[in-house]
Amino acid sequence: MQVDPRGQRWAAAVTTVVLVAVLVTANVWLLAFQAAVFAIATLFGVRRSPYALLFRLLVRPRLGPPRELEPAGPPRFAQGVGLAFALVGTAGYATGIGWLGMGATACALAAAFLNAAFGFCLGCEMYLLVHRFISKIRSDREVPA
Repeated sequence: MQVDPRGQRWAAAVTTVVLVAVLVTANVWLLAFQAAVFAIATLFGVRRSPYALLFRLLVRPRLGPPRELEPAGPPRFAQGVGLAFALVGTAGYATGIGWLGMGATACALAAAFLNAAFGFCLGCEMYLLVHRFISKIRSDREVPA
């Protein structure tokens, strides 16, 4: 499946705003909401995330068709990484370990900001590295000794 990269950047921009609000307010429920958004994108695909739906309804009609599409696998993996950080952050804020909540939220924010501002998807790059690593291990196993 292919996705519009502009939608991924737009979702990253919305995520950036949400995560900044979490850092400013230390609101565990807002971070839990963002974790739910990450979970939906991870489990059901980035095209079905709430931010993607808003992009398709409100933004994409004003932009026209994309010049190119990208595979959905790397952004979906990136959403999973964001989910992990959001869950750790939510646990930190919920249990009163503010430094853990703040640190995990800041890590997720850094990745979202890189994508929103520069089009650099850190989670997507991690996906490619993991994919290459797994492919290398598989090819090494298949080579006769």
